[in-house]
Amino acid sequence: MGSKLVDNSRNALISSLTLREEETLLIVTDDSKKELAEALYAAGRSIGAETLLLIMQDREKSGQEPPSVIAEAMKHCDAAVCITEHSLTHTQAKKDAVAAGVRVATMPGITYDMFLEGAISADYDQVEKMTFEVTEKLSQTKEVIISKGGEELTFSIKGRSGVPSTGIYRKKGQSGNLPSGEAFIAPVEGTASGRIWIDGSISGLGKVEEPILLTIEEGRLTAATGRQGDMLLRMLGDGDGRNVAEFGVGTNDKARITGNVLEDEKVYGTIHIAFGSNNTFGGTVAAGVHIDCVVKAPTVFLDEVLLLEDGDMKRG
Repeated sequence: MGSKLVDNSRNALISSLTLREEETLLIVTDDSKKELAEALYAAGRSIGAETLLLIMQDREKSGQEPPSVIAEAMKHCDAAVCITEHSLTHTQAKKDAVAAGVRVATMPGITYDMFLEGAISADYDQVEKMTFEVTEKLSQTKEVIISKGGEELTFSIKGRSGVPSTGIYRKKGQSGNLPSGEAFIAPVEGTASGRIWIDGSISGLGKVEEPILLTIEEGRLTAATGRQGDMLLRMLGDGDGRNVAEFGVGTNDKARITGNVLEDEKVYGTIHIAFGSNNTFGGTVAAGVHIDCVVKAPTVFLDEVLLLEDGDMKRG
């Protein structure tokens, strides 16, 4: 186990979660991410925290619940880190832990490279500032219009609250991804309509081989082009997995498109649309799946005010 890996893990636990030696840290992992989790375990021990490591079998897809014994344990610690192949971010287990006051950082699909370079090395005070700016704009918006490559997608976010994922979870019940840097919101169910090009990456499928055109009608994904489009439709199924669940804006200038959505969706100047569950952040759908699709350099209007122009953020 590399010393830089443990050092970066230690820095993340201190800067993101302000982990203290009198606290209990629970690390939830699976077979795929066990070795990286052991670096976090060593880091937690070096801080002096009571550190526990629970290993489960890999989940089949993002948004699938962990075993009940792990869900129960997540409610009984001061801080929890979920370092897994598939995301636990949008699960009832995470929601219940947060409700119990636990500080939760989720690291779905994180790699050695991401631990050593890229988004995790950002100035998180700057990331936090920009994330809060965008979140406030989302919370005040009624309608979103996204355009790219001659196609347009519109939906309502009226009455919904933006959610900041800053990478800083220092207070009871705060949670989000690590590395982070995004502002996101749950579109009003049934309102999304239009088409959008996906040219970044898709969670579970990696970088897109060629741009995928998604068709959305009455808040549901109805068609997707190409081989990866077919795979996306299969992962989502025919039910609530097709729901337009999330609209997010990347705010981390150190993040890179790597094929791993954990980092890709944080890239400054990108947006992402997710399908499936959104009941953990203001929506009404629990689908047992949540798949993010990243779009590079879009143009985005919030109530006719320009937020992004070909990926260039308009501040102020």
